[in-house]
Amino acid sequence: MIELTGPGAQDKCPFGLRRIVVWDPDKRETLELLTNHLEFGATTIAAIYKDRWQIELFFKALKHNLKVKTFVGTSPNALLIQIRTALIAMLLIKYLQFRSRFGWSLSNLVAFLRWNLFTYRDLWDWINSPFEVPPHVRESVQDELPFVSFGLQQAAEKGNLNFHGALSPL
Repeated sequence: MIELTGPGAQDKCPFGLRRIVVWDPDKRETLELLTNHLEFGATTIAAIYKDRWQIELFFKALKHNLKVKTFVGTSPNALLIQIRTALIAMLLIKYLQFRSRFGWSLSNLVAFLRWNLFTYRDLWDWINSPFEVPPHVRESVQDELPFVSFGLQQAAEKGNLNFHGALSPL
């Protein structure tokens, strides 16, 4: 049990704290945690902090990779929509990273996807070998009109067109 006793300590932290020391088998070190949950066991507190850290890492990845700096709306519904949209985007990007044979880092994959967003390419060919697949140039589906537009025709009749077909200043 810990009780803070400095000047103003009772104003900032009027309740008792508990120090928990947990062994992290992955990093092979001990972690010291402070909590005001006096009834929970040490392993429960450690599991809560571990889950909370995963949430922090998720929001860090959102901010870094998806450039989510602030939320647009502040109502509970707006926040849920924005978080769910970000989750869907992250799942799609993680799926692309999983399916790729190239070995993308998450931040590089996001950056390359952003750069090639409006380029027409076969996604699976590009995701596996991004530097070898040339973009596919699509043919225009819009036909050329066989006549001059009405405004240019009137300008031509009045002699206000220069030799390049552009309007001359009046």
